Amino acid sequence: MSLENFEHLPSFAFGDSPDLADRLLELVLNGTKTASCGDLLSYEREGEPLPQPGDQYVVVDGKGQAACVIEMVTVDVRQFNEIDEVWAVLEGEGDLSLEFWQDAHREYFERNGVFSPDMKLVCEYFQLVKIFKRDKAAAKPH
Repeated sequence: MSLENFEHLPSFAFGDSPDLADRLLELVLNGTKTASCGDLLSYEREGEPLPQPGDQYVVVDGKGQAACVIEMVTVDVRQFNEIDEVWAVLEGEGDLSLEFWQDAHREYFERNGVFSPDMKLVCEYFQLVKIFKRDKAAAKPH
């Protein structure tokens, strides 16, 4: 199956910068990252429906090049301060500790102007469905 089979799907990049998008994407591609979360208020502000189990998305790298397709397995809403060690491991970032997860996500949400300890997060557990061949030279800065 080529990219054409997936062009109808919505696409996004993880994170809020090309560098972070590439780093998080690599964790998805190597199987370390199988979960993510986002601020519930941003979905509401933008009128975006919450992802549902079975929804598929094309994930792009920091240059906007399609890299893979993921499918939502479970989606639920939790407060920031309710995230546990298991979720931190599923997100696959840093040393996989809850402390790393809390620090990195606090910084991310503060950078985006929405952090509070009781903020509601859309927590998405997903599976990797398809990996696309990409031009590695185009994907990495020179």
